[in-house]
Amino acid sequence: MAPSATLRHLGLALGAAVAALGSLLFIAWKVYFRDANDSCIGWRARWEQQLGAELQREKAASQDEEEPHSCEYQVLVLGLDGAGKSSIIHYVCNTEAQKDIAPTQGFNSVQLQANGLQLDLLEVGGSQNLRFYWNHYLSKAHVLVFVVDSADGSRLPIAQQELHCLLSEDSQLPLIVLANKQDKSDALSVTELKKELGLHTLNSQREFFLLPTSATHAGLDTANSVLHLKNLLIKLLAQT
Repeated sequence: MAPSATLRHLGLALGAAVAALGSLLFIAWKVYFRDANDSCIGWRARWEQQLGAELQREKAASQDEEEPHSCEYQVLVLGLDGAGKSSIIHYVCNTEAQKDIAPTQGFNSVQLQANGLQLDLLEVGGSQNLRFYWNHYLSKAHVLVFVVDSADGSRLPIAQQELHCLLSEDSQLPLIVLANKQDKSDALSVTELKKELGLHTLNSQREFFLLPTSATHAGLDTANSVLHLKNLLIKLLAQT
């Protein structure tokens, strides 16, 4: 057979093979890539659905991570320097007596697990240069605990001014005022302290409590007063 005839037959055979392959590819396309009006969904549509569902799951998971846990609460503990904030926090979170508790120079944060709740007790120092930052922490607080040295009568006007300045920032934040150092002979009573701090002027929308406390390294009064505070915090936060 002549070479030209052989090449012609080979070309025809290849053309037939390409045509057959094209038909098979067309059939495969129709089977696997049907439109949305067909009775069954093609492979591409199924893949797109799975991808969309996976993206939705990842989005939901990221939102859950950004949202705080519903049982986590912040307790903001403030008061003038020397009022006894650090001692109060220590005995709320520990039953072990400690004779010397260093005052907080800046910030102090302690976590407490109780009754299925996580309490984050954040103390900000009470020196004059740190009081400027107090109101920056109010927005994240669920309860404000304000500690007052009941035996420091000379600085009660300053404590009153600082407290009412805080309260003016948030009219509904629950407030617990601690009339601390009741173990001292010259400490004002709860009734006297309420008058000196002008607490009778608080609006009725705010939950308000005034508790006598004593946070010393020994004594039943410390255990009882701090336990009362701890139970009150748990009760208040469990209702939010």
